[in-house]
Parts: sequence; C-alpha cells; structure tokens
Amino acid sequence: MAETISMPKLGFDMAEGLLVRWVKQVGENINKGDILAEIETDKATVEVESSATGVVLQLIVDQGTMVPVNAPIAVVGQAGEKVDTPVADSGKQKVEVKADEKPAAPSAPTAAPVTQASTSAESGPVKASPLARKVAKDNGVNLTSVQGTGPGGRVVRKDVESAMTSGQPSAVSRPSTPITNYQLPISTEDKVIATTKLRQAIGRRLVESKQTIPHFYVTHEYKMDALMDMRKQANAYLPDNEKLSVNDFILKAVALSLRQFPNLNATIKGNEVIQFGHVNVGVAVTVPGGLMTVVVKDTDQKSMRQISSEVKTMAGRARDGKVKPEDVDGSTFSTSNLGMYDVEEFIAIVNPPEAAILAISSAREVPVVEGGQIKPGWRMKATISVDHRISDGAEAAQFMQALAGFLENPVRMLV
Repeated sequence: MAETISMPKLGFDMAEGLLVRWVKQVGENINKGDILAEIETDKATVEVESSATGVVLQLIVDQGTMVPVNAPIAVVGQAGEKVDTPVADSGKQKVEVKADEKPAAPSAPTAAPVTQASTSAESGPVKASPLARKVAKDNGVNLTSVQGTGPGGRVVRKDVESAMTSGQPSAVSRPSTPITNYQLPISTEDKVIATTKLRQAIGRRLVESKQTIPHFYVTHEYKMDALMDMRKQANAYLPDNEKLSVNDFILKAVALSLRQFPNLNATIKGNEVIQFGHVNVGVAVTVPGGLMTVVVKDTDQKSMRQISSEVKTMAGRARDGKVKPEDVDGSTFSTSNLGMYDVEEFIAIVNPPEAAILAISSAREVPVVEGGQIKPGWRMKATISVDHRISDGAEAAQFMQALAGFLENPVRMLV
C-alpha cells in the first residue's frame, strides 16, 4: 500500500521548510531510511529519509517550493500501483534558488522553472550547500576551484575547509595589497551584515522565551577531582576518536538527576504541567551563524561511550548543515556548555517549551580550602535556569545537590 511522505516538523517553532532538492526521482527504487530529499529550515539543511520501501510514485511539490510542515511531498508504493494524488497545501510558494544550489537533474513534476539569481564570478555555476557557500564567502574561497564530494559532486562545508587547509592557489582569494608587520588594515567604514535565517530564528525564539517565561537561576560549585581522575583512567583505554569529554559525564549525571526531579523534565500547557516519560537531553552546538541543539534520546539509559559517540556524530552533522530530523527533535531538558572557552560562570535562556536549561562552565584547577589547609583542587560552576511557573528555587537547589552526588562520586554513574 502506498505511503505518503510529509514535510517533517523540526522543533516546535518550525512552520515550513524549503524543498531544495529531490535526491530520488519518480520511478526509482527506494528503501526505508534512504535519503529522499533535502530541505532547508531556519536552522539547517536537512536530509529527509523515506519512511517506506518501494518505488517513488509521485513527487507532489517542486524543487524551490516552501512547504508547510506535515504537508504531503511525495508518495512511495509498489511499481504500477495507482494512487490518488494527496492535496498539497495551497499556501506553498516558490522562492528563488541560486544557480549553485540548483541540482543538475530536473525534478520530475511538471512546473515552471525556478527563477535563478545571477551568480558572481567568485561563486560560479557550481552546486554547493548553503553552509558551504557561506563558509566560502566568509573566507574568500572561490567555489569554482573546489572539488565537491557531496551527492552529485555537490560542494559541502568540509570541501571548502579542505581547500583552505591545503592552500590551493586558486581556491582562496588573496588580498591585492600585501599586509606588512602583521597588522590588519583598519577600516573606518560601517559594515552592514544581513542576519542569517538561523540567527533570526534564534532571536525570535529567545525573545519569546524571555518575554513569556519567568526565569530564576540557581548556581552551584562542584568538586570535580574524582570525575577528572576517572575520565583520565577511562581515556587511557580508549582510542583517540572515542575518548570521553567532561561534558559526556555531565550529560549522564544530568539525566540520572532528572529521574529524581521529573518536574524539571517537563513542560507547561495551560494549567497543566506535563512530566515527560523519557529523558532526552539537548546539547547546544555551535554552528556557523548561531547555535543548534542536538538531542541524546533516553540519555539516562545510555552508557557514556554511547552518549559521547552520539553527540560527536550529531554535532558533526549539525556543523556540516546535514542534520537529520531526529537529531534535533524531542529534547525535554537542555544543556549549554562553554567550558572549552575558559568561562567561569554564565546563565542560559530556557529553551521553550522545556522547563529548564543548565549552563555549564569550565572545570578549573584552583586553590581550595579543605580542613583549614589550602591545596589545589578541580572546581566547576553550573547554573540552572528554570521556568518559575513550573518549579521553585528549593526544587532547583535540590536538583543541583543531586547532580553533585553524581559528579562528585562518578562511580555511581557506572553501577
């Protein structure tokens, strides 16, 4: 029986997505999990997987079309199967797609051609992901000189970065005036920079959060000596690509603590608080132009090696602009870690519709007083931001104490 594939919803605030490219065409075989299309949201370019195995019977919308979430985009079934064409949302609209985004193969549905914007000599008529084009523009890289390794020879972010690293003479535009004495030229002209879709989405979401959610904050300082020692011992037995970070331990500790405080693993809907059955911890990841939250599902039930592997994999896809829908959907509690930037303390804004977010600072070796003696010790501060409509200061403080029970006695996370 034929199955209709719909525009996925990535995050509670997503309303529509741009169908950038069909990867499969009408008549082609497709397996469940194969990439069917690429869509672009406010946050990233996402590969849409097929939820069915069979033959692509129909492509309902054209490339370059803005499609509302949950609207039908394709039909997959058995060869020769007759199906009624699902009605696509009448609100869909065509948008301009630059020449270097347009795929080589024409889309199957009959439609008016997508308007092409003129391209500069710098970018050229090459296929490249939006993220690759941005990185190339920011770093003066000529895309026509970059070899693409993506689908159909498409240039992706890693291709641009490889060209920059290899120092290809034609890949990077050199300044016409040499810079001497290691001094950068100083400009007194104002520079106007258009904000990206991602930055606009972040702005809308966080303004809404601060305006509608009454935040309060609780900070706790943790003794990290035992955790740092355990991490060192564990990493001695792991290959370089599987070594654990401090954040991996923290995510596990957060998830186990949330099991004791379900009111912080929750959301509010009208006059009701919904406590989630799953503990899905979101991890803020820095991407070009902003932040994206990837989600470790059922974090409390996974080993730290599993957590570490999933975060590395999803963060890599996020930075390459190739996240999967399940990477960014379904978080019940979020974390933001700035420890790698030598940050002593900061607060984070609650990520709606969640109840709380944990801001994690650097683990530092500092002078500490124990038993009247000054000695070196590892300390780390973390601050929880909580929706006051759902919880109160006492509960948040108790959560932070429970978190200390795991971070300061990390063996508890292994038994």
